[in-house]
Amino acid sequence: MLLTVDVGNTQTTLGLFDADGALQRQWRMATDHTDTADELHARLFGYFSMFGLDLASVTDVAIASVVPILSQEWQYMMSHLLMAEDVLLVDATRDCGIPIDMPDPHQVGADRIANAVAARERYGAPVIVVDFGTATNIDVVDARGAFRGGAIMPGVLSSARALFSRAAKLSSVPLVVPPHALGDTTETAVQSGIVIGAAAQAEGLVSRIRREIGAPEATVVGTGGFADVVAGATDVFDVIDPDLTVRGIQLIWRHRNQKRAARRQRDING
Repeated sequence: MLLTVDVGNTQTTLGLFDADGALQRQWRMATDHTDTADELHARLFGYFSMFGLDLASVTDVAIASVVPILSQEWQYMMSHLLMAEDVLLVDATRDCGIPIDMPDPHQVGADRIANAVAARERYGAPVIVVDFGTATNIDVVDARGAFRGGAIMPGVLSSARALFSRAAKLSSVPLVVPPHALGDTTETAVQSGIVIGAAAQAEGLVSRIRREIGAPEATVVGTGGFADVVAGATDVFDVIDPDLTVRGIQLIWRHRNQKRAARRQRDING
């Protein structure tokens, strides 16, 4: 089986795929920047045991990480402790199966590449992804199928925590969609500012990006931990896909393996 690992600054998302490419299970765990390979192995073993899964069934691993120190620990753990046959680290230095039309492609985060690959595969091009994670990322694939960049802004929870840290009385406000944008209590005003504000931010940026790439009907995909909540405050999204990033990592792994197989066949054929 293939295990995909999306290491974000706040959360790590794991996806387990069978030999046919079907997602069997997905789960999240908190990202701890101090974790060692031994600790990651223990946590992973615990998650697999919880769901009655055999960790030894994992033969291949693909990792997309925005935390460099944890990239090393995950790689070491998978190669030396789990003894996986093949470990792929996704980054912009590799051929991920999508053109990256940017001045410096090496600056692009692995999670953003994975989002672009999966969105193009599943929804066609042009397509725009709004990923509500630690940061809110907008990832854009143009009509040619090339990744063009996007926007990066503070995440919904990051913004809320910054506000709550300065105003302790607001910290108990649940982050849900309020009845109206015009809040008539402190609670609904905060909910409007954070939740509807995130929706309005997505609407405004998507509208501008559609104009700039000349694609007014580009499909818009929402993903990430807060996508479902924000989607309740806007109709900008055509689809909410919570599995998008792990599926993108799986597709990049598949693309790499297909290229390997093609090279081997060429070598056999001389």
